[in-house]
Amino acid sequence: MYQTILFDLDGTLTDPKEGITKCVQYGLQHFGIDQPDLEQLTVFIGPPLMDGFQQYYHFTEEQASIATQKYRERFKNQGIFENKLYDGIPELLQHLLNQGKTLAIATSKPQIFTEQILDHFDLTKYFSVIVGSTLDGTLSKKEDVIQETLKQLQLNPEQFKQAIMVGDRCYDILGAQKCGLNSIGVGYGYAQPGELSQAGATYQVETILELQELLDQI
Repeated sequence: MYQTILFDLDGTLTDPKEGITKCVQYGLQHFGIDQPDLEQLTVFIGPPLMDGFQQYYHFTEEQASIATQKYRERFKNQGIFENKLYDGIPELLQHLLNQGKTLAIATSKPQIFTEQILDHFDLTKYFSVIVGSTLDGTLSKKEDVIQETLKQLQLNPEQFKQAIMVGDRCYDILGAQKCGLNSIGVGYGYAQPGELSQAGATYQVETILELQELLDQI
């Protein structure tokens, strides 16, 4: 039985599509790149921004850093609230707490923005530990975020067997593997077709109801 459940934020608890894609669009415009189709920018939901700009637009590290700064320029005042809570998430979290589970957030989104979003949606109360990335980049890779979450939860390696990571992208699955955790890939987020299977998700679900049913069983 899994006693501790780590949740990703974007694409798992909330749908951040509008805010993230418009802020990426804003960052690209700084470099004279016009991408009017926001659907093409959903690949940025999940990975660290630096990685996204380098992988999908072949930016140098310096260019990616500037684009990330421009992204955050728009995000901190506007994009952060262009976000929606998935239906059924508060009920799921309360259900898990009622069963005595310990819940935590492990996200690549910066800590300061993560806390604001959780407060905005009244979700903070459900989590014992909340860990996001750092603005200076010292904590950005998903495995590092998960490792820090486990550290703050004060779990020893033997207790890792009782912890599981829930997320919608390969970064969540691969990060969990590197930390010795099993994982649940959720299909209602922003994974590309086959992405979660290829990454090696221990379990996969398509809806929040299926996620609750699975967590009740395992």
